[in-house]
Amino acid sequence: QEQLVESGGGLVQAGASLRLSCETSGITFSIYTMGWFRQAPGKEREFVASISSYGVTIDYADSVKGRFTISRDNARNTVYLQMSSLKPEDTAVYYCAADRGRSSLKNWPRNGITYWGKGTQVTVFS
Repeated sequence: QEQLVESGGGLVQAGASLRLSCETSGITFSIYTMGWFRQAPGKEREFVASISSYGVTIDYADSVKGRFTISRDNARNTVYLQMSSLKPEDTAVYYCAADRGRSSLKNWPRNGITYWGKGTQVTVFS
């Protein structure tokens, strides 16, 4: 059974850093483009970052560019999101996503993505 399990969320002060992890099982991880999305209360789920199967194509939302870094370890079937200089507006549930057949998830419809994790909460206070 395909599973994407996020971890690493928490409650932090503005300016702090967090590292999210998404460990997968049941999929051939190395052929999937992996991504991170987030959803704040009352808002739509939005793209944060994605990385293609071997890391050739990396995309970020403008709001996180320069502060967040996505990476993957195909040997560990895991994708990471290093978040630095966190702001209160980064507060959201962060979801891991997996899809294949495209190098970026930035402009792909949310309902077209094959696999989702259940999310991890990130709360940033000022």
